Amino acid sequence: MLVEDTAIPAIKIVTPKKFGDERGFFSEVYNRSAWESAGLRFDFVQDNHAFSAAVGTLRGLHFQIPPFAQDKLLRVGRGRILDVAVDIRRSSPTFGKHVTVELSAENWRQLLVPAGFAHGYATLERDTEVLYKTTAVYSPANDRGIAWDDPDVGVAWPLPATGPLLSEKDRGLPRLSEARDLFE
Repeated sequence: MLVEDTAIPAIKIVTPKKFGDERGFFSEVYNRSAWESAGLRFDFVQDNHAFSAAVGTLRGLHFQIPPFAQDKLLRVGRGRILDVAVDIRRSSPTFGKHVTVELSAENWRQLLVPAGFAHGYATLERDTEVLYKTTAVYSPANDRGIAWDDPDVGVAWPLPATGPLLSEKDRGLPRLSEARDLFE
């Protein structure tokens, strides 16, 4: 696998090897031993699978607070997304900054988003499927988020002219400057 740094060093792009022939392909998308050899030590405990039918579906920007803070490893099984991670660690020199990475079934990249980051994505193709692992189970009591359109964060989302398709929860999230329960 190939591990690449991003503009925020804690966030990594991980691209597993993919072997193809006339039958299709095989890829070992996660191998604990290989990850540990690369200095990546995470104990994933939950797998999630999200389907979005429409282009411009936006999910995020979400995070969980301790003791259920989550590291996430995301990939796309079908379609294409713009994946976004925002640093919400108040003591970090990159606090409030973000990284965007295009993930697709074609480019086979994965994004490793550690705890201390708000995460979200927008679909760039119809019928997109996102699969991701987390290091903590979902906890509604610890679930938090920040506004996807916070001008201080400044994510340039590639959205249709009609705007994003959002959940009710995501419509009501606070701006980063108003968010409580951030990381130190």
